Amino acid sequence: MKPLDVDAVQAFLMVADLKSFTRAAELMDSTQSAISLKIKRLEDGVGRRLLERTPRQVRLSAAGTAFLEPARQFVAAHQGAMASFGVKPRRLVVGVSHHVVGAELPGLLKQLGHSAPGLMMEMRVASSADVLADFDRGQLDVAIVLRHDNRRLDGEVILNEPFGWMAAPDFDWQAGEALRLATQAAPCSVRQMAVDALTDAGIAWTEVFVGGGVMTIGAAVSAGLAVAALGQRVAPRDTVDVGARLGLPPLPSREVVLHATASDPQARSALRALSAALRATAA
Repeated sequence: MKPLDVDAVQAFLMVADLKSFTRAAELMDSTQSAISLKIKRLEDGVGRRLLERTPRQVRLSAAGTAFLEPARQFVAAHQGAMASFGVKPRRLVVGVSHHVVGAELPGLLKQLGHSAPGLMMEMRVASSADVLADFDRGQLDVAIVLRHDNRRLDGEVILNEPFGWMAAPDFDWQAGEALRLATQAAPCSVRQMAVDALTDAGIAWTEVFVGGGVMTIGAAVSAGLAVAALGQRVAPRDTVDVGARLGLPPLPSREVVLHATASDPQARSALRALSAALRATAA
């Protein structure tokens, strides 16, 4: 058995966590073919197939599952040794729209921790408008927001967020009754998108819950109090899109956009990790 190569083991961990050679290559600022070659050499070196590949799926083999945690420890030991030279962790102040992070936040942060262990991140969650305003005032290194119109076309599109009318599976609404809504407080752009769609369709609505973020709105939806316009990626896992069943108007999708001023190598690496972690939540 050959000695382990740190870069190859890191490539294996990235693919295992992201379930994608493409995303792993993006995160490591490499190419898919280079990542594949690293992992092939790693597999040849240990004499085991670590990943099972199909055109639509990447998953751990039995040997890969057994190797996963020791591989993390190996990379962590390497990073700890490098840290002994006094390299300070990169600190990023990140503003995120309420509607970009929700029930998947713990998984996103776990993935980010694995991908960028040297990152010290301060996260501030607010409306897209407030996040962009803070970014423009120089109070944030990074802003991750929903793009609702064409007034501002700069930034990097990370993913496209489909929205749906999310509710508990047994949520009941009869035509002729006012639709019970859970929303963010005005002037939330997602709230406006939802009420405009209902008004244009001639559907009466009433707010029964006003939340302070997707987590609180999701709790009201899960409890069966109301329906809410939510990104399907961030909605609670115990909710479903009831739009077609209830005859509600379709909602448009929105682009999730990253704005950043930081450009040093550590920051670029951290931003790649953050973008890849967010894309992974949409898989």
